[in-house]
Amino acid sequence: MLLGAFPDEHGVESMLRTYLAIFVAMSSMAVAEAPAVEQADDARAEGREYAVDRLATNVFFQEEEIGYSRAWIDAQPVVKGGDQWACLAEALYFEARGESVKGQFAVAEVILNRVDSPQFPDTICAVINQGTGRKYACQFTYTCDGHKEIINEPRAFQRVGKVAKLMVNGAPRQLTDGATYYHTRAVSPRWSRKFNRTTSIGEHHFYRPQTRVSLN
Repeated sequence: MLLGAFPDEHGVESMLRTYLAIFVAMSSMAVAEAPAVEQADDARAEGREYAVDRLATNVFFQEEEIGYSRAWIDAQPVVKGGDQWACLAEALYFEARGESVKGQFAVAEVILNRVDSPQFPDTICAVINQGTGRKYACQFTYTCDGHKEIINEPRAFQRVGKVAKLMVNGAPRQLTDGATYYHTRAVSPRWSRKFNRTTSIGEHHFYRPQTRVSLN
């Protein structure tokens, strides 16, 4: 064994310093790498959340995107619903089944706008049946014209049922500008002269009451 193989006292101290420096450096590297790993994990998590948000947004947009065409509504699944849906579907059948799909949505808007207005009952069925029982004194003629309501066009009812379901589920009301009244082009009721016409779609004119401006 060669004596030169063992460091002297100063050599031992020097080696210890070297080992200590290496240990500290390695520890520092480990600590420095940890935030990078955490940042990568955070980035991946944010990526997943962003993907979920984008997916949710796309689903919401697709649900809200209404196609006002016969082809679009016929492509939607057949639906059923509760009492309020049934009342709206029936009203659309008797009031607007001969209208375009856009016209059917517009009539549905009027009914739902009435539900939201303090001037009318607060449910779909109550709005539709307001005044029913007094011949020609009701709000929707088919409910008080003395004729029995018979649905003899099942495909037409199926179609308006889809419109009714979409509207009951919160589809946007963007066609009639808040209208709460309508009438066919074939008539000119006296009340229409007092209201603002908001639009005309198909065979119907749509109205809402004039807004009073305070003079104070």
